[in-house]
Amino acid sequence: MNIETDALLTVTFTLFAVIDIVGSIPLLISLKDKMGGTIRSFQATIVSGALMILFLFLGKPFLGILGIDVKSFAVGGSIVIFLLGLEMVLGHEIFKGDKDAKAGTVVPIAFPVIAGSGTLTTVMSLKANFNEMVILIGILINLIVIYAALKSLTLIERILGKAGLLAVRKFFGVILLAIAVKIFSSNIGSFGK
Repeated sequence: MNIETDALLTVTFTLFAVIDIVGSIPLLISLKDKMGGTIRSFQATIVSGALMILFLFLGKPFLGILGIDVKSFAVGGSIVIFLLGLEMVLGHEIFKGDKDAKAGTVVPIAFPVIAGSGTLTTVMSLKANFNEMVILIGILINLIVIYAALKSLTLIERILGKAGLLAVRKFFGVILLAIAVKIFSSNIGSFGK
């Protein structure tokens, strides 16, 4: 099977930008602390990868069965992302800490932080322009980056230090708020039509 390099690069970088694992590092570190200091990196990577692949093949039919359109799904996800961003900026706990690393690994880490509504909607949108095999390879490349980032959280935390982490956390909190508002505003217009 012939896979075009430029198509693969486009898909991979689009997913990388939407997943924004680098930007999520401060949030992931704070979630890790809430979960008793551990994130199950491999499980979070597998679950988020499974969600992306599932949505690639079954996204629209699945939402259709539930009677939810893609835009409603995106709005719901944007509200969760907004609350996470608000928590980062204000320093007030909205999501209560769950010391059970198993529970926190799936929600909110695998979904919606890594494979959120933006990512899942993007996966479905890419299908209109690109071959499924290209998208699958793009997802796999991103999963390797996600796993490496999750495994390196303690090292990144040590390099940044407390003050650096706080500054980065507040900065990316604002970025998350902006992403949430963008997802919300671009999808809310379709309601009531």
